[in-house]
Amino acid sequence: MPPDAPPMSAGRRGASSAACLLVVHALALISLVPGGLAVYLLGTGIADVTGPAAEVPFMGYASPSQKGQGIHTRQFSRAFIFQDAAGERLAFVCVDVGMIGSGVRKEVLKRLAPLGGYTDNTLMLSGTHTHSAPGGFLMHLLFDITTMGFVKESFDGLVEGITLSVQRAHNSMAPGRLFFVRGVLDGVSVNRSPTAYRNNPQAERDRYATDTDKDMVQLRLVRDDGRPLGVINWFAVHPTSMNNSNQLVSSDNVGAAALFFERKMNGAEAIPGKGPFVAAFASSNLGDVSPNTRGPRCQYSGRDCEMGSSTCPGGEVCIAAGPGQDMFESTRIIADRLSSKAWELWTMPRARELKGPLFAVHQYTEMPGQEADFFDVRSNSMSKVRACLPAMGYSFAAGTTDGAGAFQFQQGTRSTNPLWNSLRNFIMEPSKGQVACHGAKPILLTTGEMNFPFQWQPTIVSHQLAAIGDLALACVPGEFTTMAGRRLRATVHEALQGGAQATRGPEDVVIVGLCNTYSDYITTPEEYEVQRYEGASTIYGPHTLTVHLKIYRSLAASVLGRALPDPGPTPPEMMNDLISLLPPVLFDSAMWEKSFGEVLEQPEDAYGPGDIVHVSFVSGHLRNNPRREDTFLTVERREREGWKVVATDANWETKLIWNRVSAILGTSRVIVQWTVPMDAPEGDYRISHFGHYKKLFSDIVPYHGTSREFKVTNDLDTGAADELFGK
Repeated sequence: MPPDAPPMSAGRRGASSAACLLVVHALALISLVPGGLAVYLLGTGIADVTGPAAEVPFMGYASPSQKGQGIHTRQFSRAFIFQDAAGERLAFVCVDVGMIGSGVRKEVLKRLAPLGGYTDNTLMLSGTHTHSAPGGFLMHLLFDITTMGFVKESFDGLVEGITLSVQRAHNSMAPGRLFFVRGVLDGVSVNRSPTAYRNNPQAERDRYATDTDKDMVQLRLVRDDGRPLGVINWFAVHPTSMNNSNQLVSSDNVGAAALFFERKMNGAEAIPGKGPFVAAFASSNLGDVSPNTRGPRCQYSGRDCEMGSSTCPGGEVCIAAGPGQDMFESTRIIADRLSSKAWELWTMPRARELKGPLFAVHQYTEMPGQEADFFDVRSNSMSKVRACLPAMGYSFAAGTTDGAGAFQFQQGTRSTNPLWNSLRNFIMEPSKGQVACHGAKPILLTTGEMNFPFQWQPTIVSHQLAAIGDLALACVPGEFTTMAGRRLRATVHEALQGGAQATRGPEDVVIVGLCNTYSDYITTPEEYEVQRYEGASTIYGPHTLTVHLKIYRSLAASVLGRALPDPGPTPPEMMNDLISLLPPVLFDSAMWEKSFGEVLEQPEDAYGPGDIVHVSFVSGHLRNNPRREDTFLTVERREREGWKVVATDANWETKLIWNRVSAILGTSRVIVQWTVPMDAPEGDYRISHFGHYKKLFSDIVPYHGTSREFKVTNDLDTGAADELFGK
């Protein structure tokens, strides 16, 4: 039975100003949509999933040196629940994380069991693909090796936060309506492997105006009384505006876009993660899509890179740049453009209401050995093809123009090197069958043939397809390229329209990226031949996509027939096999004649809009307590009733920077930076830091410290400002 709609908990209530804003937005939205009764029960929930913010390598660029040293924006899990009149349910969860692993999803399902109704078929977990968040949660050796193995703190943070977001969404379910709209967004994305894209058939490319998908698609959730509940936006772009030199936890461009949209809906001083309205900017077929819109250049000379290999003369790195002067500005610009387009779609006077039944299906598939029919348009011939055991190619080690690799590997490599082969063979030489199966890919790591000390890459992956009215969500286990995604959408759409008129399915198909399982990239067979980074990372061989298309075609038939498919083989239980090489925090000590939380650098007397307030404190290690659902810092303004928190470490305008002073002595400090917003009210402010320190062989103890007060004013004259800031 559908759950009753309980009152919103105190933790989810917004401030009075936020409530007023929501009323205004609700009235505006009611005027834009036709009247009608609720078709679904809808719920939204948001929770903190931030992992260990210090000394844990990030997942994304595979760079062990890219270790966390603080927080720019926190990671959140945003859950959306849909239930139709027959009781069929889908929980879609968008998580600020690199990707979702099968182990994370399995543990979340276990914890959601008491609620009832959340199964493999009805839970869809999608990672935004930020490259600036702690790793160590995927449980496969190749993915976790650069993070010093399994990191339980990262895993626990994701599982606990995702579970909490779904619980909150479940408890908020109420009658509501869904509206679907789409629009074109330029200036945000470029194809980072155009030479591979151009290897697709000319006739196929001629059907599209651009080599990346420019459509943003939006799903609005509105309560029956007109109150806005949330929004999901899908757009294909990599969250790699923050480059591999960044060491602050960040949800990157799509996470920032979500914060900006939620701020607009919940109010300028609503604390991120605490407002009633939830906005997600979810991943799609982003495999070959970069936000670095100025394109690749040789790092020092500024010359054009060689396009096929992304190399430069003299060993210069070929790297792409975003639209800003640095990665923070580029992230903000891309986020602004994403958020602004989403707002434009939100306020469009016409949107299609979804009204049909809901049905979701799921199946696990053992990929290696799966067969499918492939029609090659170039030779006009049909053949039987199969998926291979996993393997990574030479160009995988080259990295991308968003983040280069090491050891002078080049993209587009289609032949082996005797030196690298000898080193590869020391680990394991690929079998002749493996070499033949992977075709154009020169194998650097035959991961599917290596199982010591445990599985290197998954062989069993998740496939899921859901229909909500006339909208289909194809949840895919990796990074589909632009054209691979287009083929999948066309295949699912054709399959859903293949039955009798009375049983025809959804018109629109959305690719939901990095969903449930991570199995690297999925290119078209033609793109695979070029062996750019994406092709070299297409782990099941040249016909990975062909097999996926067959599976989703079968799932579409299950959706049309409203019949659950065979669940398939269960992914192996790996928790007992995992290895962690990350050293624990042994102890903390305060600096000489100092105490934890003591202010080392006080703020100046006064600041104006746009100025950066800088305060530092004696701190403990950030791994002692991640302070999820809380904060390591607050910015407060004096009000008549007392001090009001106006920003935390989840806000875009704050940075928490952690520095190890002495590893031997166990001393550290944090620097808090707050960029005064241009619309910040004048008044008296202060900054506080909260943390925990660890005693040797003893307890973890909380502490906090607070700076002296300072003023924010619009009346700093030029001379006083020059003197104040040493200009």
